[in-house]
Amino acid sequence: MISLAGRDIVHSWRKFFFTGVGLGLLIGVTLTMAGVYRGMVDDAKALLDNSGADLWIVQQDTLGPYAEPSSLYDDAYRGILGMPGVARAANITYLTMQARQGDRDVRSMVVGVESSGHGEPGQPGYLVAGRQITRAHYEAVADISAGFKLGDRIQIRRNHYTVVGLTRRMVSSSGDPMVFIPLKDAQEAQFLKDNDAIAQQRRRTTANPAFNRPGAPGLLEAVIASQSANSYVNAVLAQIKPGYAPEEVAEPIRRWKRLQVYTRSQMEGILIGKLIATSAKQIGMFLVILAIVSAAIVAFIIYTLTMGKIREIAVLKLIGTKNRTIAGMILQQAVSLGVIGFVVGKISATFWAPFFPKYVLLEPGDAVRGFVAVVAICVLASLLAIHAALKVDPAEAIGG
Repeated sequence: MISLAGRDIVHSWRKFFFTGVGLGLLIGVTLTMAGVYRGMVDDAKALLDNSGADLWIVQQDTLGPYAEPSSLYDDAYRGILGMPGVARAANITYLTMQARQGDRDVRSMVVGVESSGHGEPGQPGYLVAGRQITRAHYEAVADISAGFKLGDRIQIRRNHYTVVGLTRRMVSSSGDPMVFIPLKDAQEAQFLKDNDAIAQQRRRTTANPAFNRPGAPGLLEAVIASQSANSYVNAVLAQIKPGYAPEEVAEPIRRWKRLQVYTRSQMEGILIGKLIATSAKQIGMFLVILAIVSAAIVAFIIYTLTMGKIREIAVLKLIGTKNRTIAGMILQQAVSLGVIGFVVGKISATFWAPFFPKYVLLEPGDAVRGFVAVVAICVLASLLAIHAALKVDPAEAIGG
């Protein structure tokens, strides 16, 4: 039997094709939004993978170091190293800020890592160019997405750093490129006050009556020295020995060191379930709105095409064409429109995804689910046009 839907599509192919392209661009935006969410999740997992840690030890009663601020004394790692099952432990700091290169500012996550020895938790695991940090001050390793090159001079707070290495996919949970600098420099950048604040704090301390008594000058000097010290870090990253379970090592640290300890699965739950949860809900709302808009567009187009063929449908009914044949024709047109739109949308999303400032991860599974959703939307959207077509009176074929 001749395909009535195919003949009608060929007859008005320009209108049908350009309608499919417009719908396809909308579907491309929908696939891209899903890819943005997948990219956020992948960034969060990459952050944990790249840390090289099995345990994250942070300030008690906090969700640090990524979701909340956390502050530990920088000598806490020594006690953690002595705990059963701990193979390595290293201090680390995280600070999201602007790294300046000339007149250009780059929003980055500045990471303070131990510069003595390689393979410590928190250090970049691999480089695409250059070398690791070997000096205690003023060297940096940056992710290539920051746009820095080997030998570039960048400014972080008051100090300047030379980029000696480049890495890839070392990003924060929000997609900001990481810049690794020596731990002491990072502590200074994060915790050290500016000169005016230090001078004002010293004046306030000196004016305290408690330091104006005999024998107090020595105590005053000690207090002033402690106020200028940088003795804090955000977290301690630990690797466990083979044969130990993460929770088996974490529980004694919680009990005896009075610190909060998170395993990999717990930290992943914090990042995905709390840190990016609001963004995920927002993207979900956009997907729902785009699905409704897509359904409305398909319904309007198919209804318009059907109403433009009222006389032809009446003729079909007059010659004895069954209702299911007419309904099948309209349904085929709607599904064909959805297939064209999906193909255009998938190609568009694949083309423009690399140009987005945030990482967009287009997973095959999302494409399959998207195709099924598009077909389902087109089927539902065709029901209005089918209902209108089936109500057509065959007498209209011979009417004026």
